[in-house]
Amino acid sequence: MSHTNTIRTSPATAETNLHRIQALVKKQREFFSSGHTLDLAFRKERLRELQHTIQEHEQDLMDAMYADFHKPEMEAFSTEIGFVELELKLVLKNLQKWAKPKRVKESLLNFPSRSYIHSDPFGVALIIGPWNYPFQLLLNPLIGAMAAGNCAIVKPSELTPTTSAVVARMIRQHFDESYIATVEGGAPTTQHLLQQRFDYIFFTGSTQVGKIVMKAAAEHLTPVTLELGGKSPAIVAEDADLGLAARRIAWGKFLNAGQTCIAPDYLLAQESIKEELLQLISQCIRDFYGEDPRQSPDFARIVNDRHFNRLSGFMSEGKVRTGGVTDAASRYIAPTLLDRVTWQHPIMQEEIFGPILPVLSFQHLDEAIGMVQQREKPLALYFFTNDERKKEQVLKYTSFGGGCINDTISHIINPNLPFGGVGQSGMGSYHGQSSFELFSQQKSVLHRGTWLDLPLRYPPYGNRLPMLRKFFKWL
Repeated sequence: MSHTNTIRTSPATAETNLHRIQALVKKQREFFSSGHTLDLAFRKERLRELQHTIQEHEQDLMDAMYADFHKPEMEAFSTEIGFVELELKLVLKNLQKWAKPKRVKESLLNFPSRSYIHSDPFGVALIIGPWNYPFQLLLNPLIGAMAAGNCAIVKPSELTPTTSAVVARMIRQHFDESYIATVEGGAPTTQHLLQQRFDYIFFTGSTQVGKIVMKAAAEHLTPVTLELGGKSPAIVAEDADLGLAARRIAWGKFLNAGQTCIAPDYLLAQESIKEELLQLISQCIRDFYGEDPRQSPDFARIVNDRHFNRLSGFMSEGKVRTGGVTDAASRYIAPTLLDRVTWQHPIMQEEIFGPILPVLSFQHLDEAIGMVQQREKPLALYFFTNDERKKEQVLKYTSFGGGCINDTISHIINPNLPFGGVGQSGMGSYHGQSSFELFSQQKSVLHRGTWLDLPLRYPPYGNRLPMLRKFFKWL
């Protein structure tokens, strides 16, 4: 399908001034205080409105993502638009159940009583989205915030200005800014936003910027969710189905031209099967994208010149086994396998976020586990094996946000699995019910009966302590 050139970017380069942001936060706080968002019917109506506007702007969104970095329509729909639509369906189906106060088991110390957990919205949330999945990673948290009854300001990435403009227009046309608003701009705008007192902050992006967000939030003791990244390994044992592993690793790595926070960042192959595996991955690249991936309609481009230059520099060391071709004019980097890499090479010092897969090897599984353990905890880990004992060994001795056995990426698809990082790869998790719970404060409430009031707890205590000790032992 041809991609039109009719989409115009909004003036995202014009920074939103501090006064405007302060007024917007004040307006949202006033609207939240009115109590409108506490009504489940209101939340559902607004979520359905979001559902409608996404369907209405589907082609605009696809065209925008293509304009920003050549994202194929198949990927734009499956990993962004369709992903968000499925989340909306799930939330609308289950919101009534999730929002209902949950009764919990009583303590005899409080007899007679009933205890409940109420899910309350925090208030005004700030959601800062990244550029690599500029729609899904902005809208999915917004759905959770809306479902929980919050107001929200969303800040799309300035690195994908066309998509940012479409999202801003969608929200502006369908939602009052006192409830849901979009603020566009670069780093100065983000700094202005972070100076405000929000009730919750949700950030997706780099670990470096995540630290800045967390410091700003600490000024107001604002709770934060950080969805970051890291170097996510794909480990392949010699007993794995190598053909299957090659296909699934190649798909997960080169999806969105490798610009995926949970993409396999490096390959750890058992030495005995390394050569065969690399040949199979090379063949998968040809099968997926043809002899010249530059001509493939299914391969995206790097988002900007800065990232292109950074990625190109990684290939100056090691040995290119497949790919290695670059074109600065179109910001194209071919799907690349980079062999003979060491931990000291620059490509192993930071998250790659591009279509280059460095390869390391190991003799024994303990060695591979040790490599993972010695480094920061990754957002994802992928392990390929048919040995149950090896699966348990890897799961027991490695810490990571989430992952797959004998696949890549796919754990993110199941909304019943919380998605998030650990340590340097993030904190907090969302998707499905976890998103609703993330944006909800769990308020504990005890309903105490009035027909019985034992004098045991009231002074003067006299000689009641021995009796109380016996009671505690009995409980």
